[in-house]
Order: sequence, then C-alpha cells, then structure tokens
Amino acid sequence: MSADAHLTDEARVETEYRVSTLELFFDLVFVFTITQLTRTLADDTSPRGFAQVVIMLFVILWMYFGYVWLTNAVPPTTTGRRLLLVAGMGGFLVIALAVPNAFGTAGVAFGIGYLIVNLVHSGLFISAGGPGSAAAMARLAPFNLGSAGLVFLGGFLPPLARAAAWTAAVVLMVVSPYVNRRHGEFRIRSAHFVERHGLVVIIAIGESIIAIGVGAAGLPLTPPLVIAALLGLALVYQLWWCYFGHDQDVRAEHGLAALSPVQRARKALSAFGWAHAPMLLGIVVVAVGVKKTIGHATEHLYLSGALALGAGAALFLFGQVVFRALLGIGTVRWRVAATVASLATVPIGLWLAIAQVAALVLVFGALFVVEGRSQTSQTAVSGGSWSPSIGPDDSST
Repeated sequence: MSADAHLTDEARVETEYRVSTLELFFDLVFVFTITQLTRTLADDTSPRGFAQVVIMLFVILWMYFGYVWLTNAVPPTTTGRRLLLVAGMGGFLVIALAVPNAFGTAGVAFGIGYLIVNLVHSGLFISAGGPGSAAAMARLAPFNLGSAGLVFLGGFLPPLARAAAWTAAVVLMVVSPYVNRRHGEFRIRSAHFVERHGLVVIIAIGESIIAIGVGAAGLPLTPPLVIAALLGLALVYQLWWCYFGHDQDVRAEHGLAALSPVQRARKALSAFGWAHAPMLLGIVVVAVGVKKTIGHATEHLYLSGALALGAGAALFLFGQVVFRALLGIGTVRWRVAATVASLATVPIGLWLAIAQVAALVLVFGALFVVEGRSQTSQTAVSGGSWSPSIGPDDSST
C-alpha cells in the first residue's frame, strides 16, 4: 500500500498549508542565535562553556519550537498577527545579541528578551489559536511564564546561581507537557510542521558552511587548507543528506499525517521536539569543530576540538536515531553504529585534524552506502512501495 493511501482527507488538505515567507524571516532571526551560540562555544570549549551553551540552547529551543506550534495553528495572515510575530522576532534578536555574555553582564538583557518572546507567544496563541488550541495553551501558559520568570530573575543573579535558575527553567519546560497532558488538543498540520522543522535544520546546517569561511579567514590559501575546506563541505553535505536523503522529510510528513490528531500531537512533541534538540546541538558543535580544524588542518587538535567533531556528529546521529524510531520511517541500527564510529574518530583528531574530518566523511559515506543497499532490498521485497508504520512493534525500528 502506498503512503498516500494512509492519508485522511484532512491530511491531504493540510499538505496545501505551507510555510510563509514571514516564517522564513523569523527562522533567519532565530538562526542568528545559533550563530551566536557557535561563536560562544568556539571561544570557550571548556566543560563550563559547553554546559552554558547547552543550557542557553535548550532555553531558546523551547520557545522556538513553541513558535512553530503557534504558526502551525495561527497562520500570520493578518496585520495584527504579523506585527506580533515581528515583536517575537525582536525578542529573539535581543536574546541573540545577549548570548555571548549571557552569563556575564548581558544576563538581564537575555532574560528580558526571553520574557518578551514568551508573552507574545502565549498572548497570540490564546487569543487566536482556535477553541481547542487556545484552551490547551491557556493551561500550558503558566508553565511557560514560570520558566520565563526563572530566566528573567536568573539574569540578576551571580553566574552560578544564574545557571541553576536557568537549569530549573529547562526542567520546568521538559516536565510541563507531562504535568499538563492536554497537548493532544493542539491541531497539527503535518506538511507545514515538517517543512518548518526541515527549514530550520537546513539553515542551521548553513552555519557550518559559515564556520569554514570564518576558520579560513586571513590564512594563506594553501593546498592543505583547500583540502580541509572541501572535506568540511563534504561533511556538512552529509549532515544535510542524513536529514533529507531518500525523501526522509516526505516520509516523516506522511507518517505524521497518518496518525490520529491526538497521536499526531504527541509525536510532534517527541519526534520534532526532543529528537530535534540533539540534532541542532550536534550541528552547533560540529560547526565549532570544523572552524577549529580549518586553521590547523595539518596539526593535531586539542581534546576539545576533536570532541567537537566526533561528539557533534554523534549527537546529530543520536537525534536521527530517535527521530526515525519514533516515526517508524527507516532502519536505525546502522545509524547507531555510525554514532559509535563518529565518537571513535576522536583519537584521530588528536593525531591530525584533517584526518579526523576525512574519517568522519568515510563514516557517513559508509552509512549511506549500507542504508542505500538495505533500502533497495526492502523495496524489492515490498514490491516498490513504502508505508509508514506507527506501532510500537514496527520492525523497521
């Protein structure tokens, strides 16, 4: 049976609802925060620096994902909605500008920007989200505002206490959907939802391309630098293929659309929320590793740089494993093996930077070859069709 046969009439209508250019503009502002996080981590790759970036990323991602749910339910089709969405962009811009010194003098600005983003999100969702979504958001808003309050108050505290307050905010965000188990009332338009997440992933991946240019800035254009840059480009392309290759995004859309509304909302939270967080964190960390490699291609990397490459790729692949398993859209065992293999490249980087990038390119290349052969075999057995599987006993996971 083909995937389209699984789609309800409602799901087919939803495929016509696509991401607006204003949402793309919003994503560009959001990705500036990703750029700032990459820069911040590159400047301080110590365990403390990494922990601070992780805290900020999870705080920021929660509200970015909240805006994806918002525009999925409330299209920015009126002047009032567009103006409020621009106000949300302004809040994200303040957050992004504060990121490099968020645990220093810019903590208050970070908290103010986050509070603005949160108030605009809750207000617009409750006022225009429709009966079901507005009611569900009204119950979720106190949790969101509570986390925003912790972020705001944390900006006035010393760095250690600030980290504790912001970590508490993250914990509150994570538990809120399970304390208030009404997220099934949010209506999810599958095509728009999948497209929006795919766009932010590809824009974030573009940050790794920028990292190549930043790492090469001011250096002589020698053969080793050119080779390192090309290998970096190949690795970034492979991250893109890992997410979009073999129409994985289309299959994810079909898999999501085939679910009941309640199941769809739950999968949206887990597969496009929790699973995407390590993917985006992995992209940030890989970008840092690529940036450090370009300028030291024929030298060894310090442990932090080698870990950035190996662990960053592993984080991205781990998110992929969870994503594919939750939606039942492909095998995961080879990506589990590639996750382990990516971590195993760290000692290579301690010996020679360019060799570790080459090793990662080989790991991803081998993954795609094996998966391609596996998919060809499965297609031959099934007669050339594919259907999403949504049960817990799905053999593809």
